[in-house]
Amino acid sequence: MTPQEMESRIVRYGDLMPCKTAFIDAHTPGSDQKENFTIIGGGVSESPDQHVHITIPHGFNIGAAGQPPKCRNSMHNHRTAEVFFVLKGRWRFFWGEKGDAGEVIMEEGDIFNIPTNIFRGFENIGTDYGMIMAILGGDDAGGGVIWAPHVIEDAKAHGLILGENGKLYDSKKGENLPDGVKPMPLLTREEVAKVDCPTAMQVIGGYVRRYLDMLALASEKAVKVIGENGIIRDKPGFEVDFITRNSATDQKHSHDRPSVLMPVKGHWRVDWDGGHVTLAPGDTMSVPENLAHSAVPSMTGEAALYHIVATDDPAGATWHG
Repeated sequence: MTPQEMESRIVRYGDLMPCKTAFIDAHTPGSDQKENFTIIGGGVSESPDQHVHITIPHGFNIGAAGQPPKCRNSMHNHRTAEVFFVLKGRWRFFWGEKGDAGEVIMEEGDIFNIPTNIFRGFENIGTDYGMIMAILGGDDAGGGVIWAPHVIEDAKAHGLILGENGKLYDSKKGENLPDGVKPMPLLTREEVAKVDCPTAMQVIGGYVRRYLDMLALASEKAVKVIGENGIIRDKPGFEVDFITRNSATDQKHSHDRPSVLMPVKGHWRVDWDGGHVTLAPGDTMSVPENLAHSAVPSMTGEAALYHIVATDDPAGATWHG
């Protein structure tokens, strides 16, 4: 594969194309300045305006959310994994129907495998535009987002209507629900009661890992961050490894399915028979299946990246094995 052909499988941070109306809460105060990105796969966007950078199925989706300071995302739930790592800024993640059941503050490089079946939201509490990168389970990312009832009601008051077909209609643009399509029904109180509300100890202890801790653990070999035997034990349909300068190797290897490289610190040179490219933090590279390749830091200084590859485990509820 030539470098030119490989460039079609690389999404550069500076080339990301945002959508500000990807979800039902896009017009509500506090969330109306957020930008959503679908990097690999369609994700769970409810908007036809969302630009998908790479459409090749991987068994999971890669996305991102960018927000200015004090901008927050509304409470929602997922049927499959939603994993975030902080690329830029300082973020507060919170959960519970109203967002008051628990919270965790995360810094650059930290990763959070948010358990399924809990309402969750996030807010940029830094002083500059921030970015979090996301991995979503399954090629269809679980069939969409489940919103807390008050979010759908608030958004409707600001002109956005979510149809029962999972599509978003903006009355400010003159859009209306098509004939035969009803609004997305609100969850009943009985359904809301079935949504989990774990303690901070359960969430932070089980599903949050800190960048500096992983940096120490990866001093000799890559760290399995998410996996059956990972430091976060889950089988979401993919595995996530954390690789640093000390654990990187120039020995080429391959996978029988596409894999993804996502630098979080430093610049990385990816080599394969036929060419090489250099990746920077925020870039996303899809490596073709069965292509032997290596990735090593290309400059001095701190260097770390996340590596994602699908498994044969079905995407679904959080595994508690």
